[in-house]
Amino acid sequence: MKRIFLIRHGETDWNCQGRFQGKMDIPLNPLGREQALAAAKALMTASIERVVSSPLSRASDTAEAAAVRLDLSVEIREGLREIDHGQWEGHTAGEIAHLWPGQLDLWHSCPEEVIMPRGESLHDVSDRAWKDFEQVLAGPGDGVAVFSHDAVIKVILCRVLGCPLSSFWRFRITNGSITLIEGGGKGLSVSVVGDACHLGNAWERKEQKGL
Repeated sequence: MKRIFLIRHGETDWNCQGRFQGKMDIPLNPLGREQALAAAKALMTASIERVVSSPLSRASDTAEAAAVRLDLSVEIREGLREIDHGQWEGHTAGEIAHLWPGQLDLWHSCPEEVIMPRGESLHDVSDRAWKDFEQVLAGPGDGVAVFSHDAVIKVILCRVLGCPLSSFWRFRITNGSITLIEGGGKGLSVSVVGDACHLGNAWERKEQKGL
């Protein structure tokens, strides 16, 4: 049985500040590095045979923490990078609401309808991320750890579960959390979503501010 572990990168300072970071390469902060280590330790018993990552350093550094312990290399996949927020990147929600009136409300109510100014839509992210996800599924290894981002993990979950992209906000994928998708004779199934027990109290997750 194929098992794909989807791990969201550890925390960055922009996560704490509620800034849209998207394709900008914002590094892990000290807590993010701790979360990367915790995720790595949690994966030690999962029989991981491959480690795959987004090219952005906050994901690849989270992946490297696991790869070192598993004695594996990190494979980079461009399609797993975070959504391109375009001109929203670097801004807080309050700034975006002021600069692009009505667009943030639309992002929160109908995210599938939004195309980021000079950026991407969720449909764009879903198409590119799913291509790489399918290649990971078809590739070697029964246990694969895939390190990526909030939007990417959510659109993959929508595809696996047959949900419309309007369901985007119904998933809580915290920094450093682990999601498990399994494939067998009956197709793909979601076994775990956003597990954070390795990070401490799973019932007291910190919600990312302002996005």
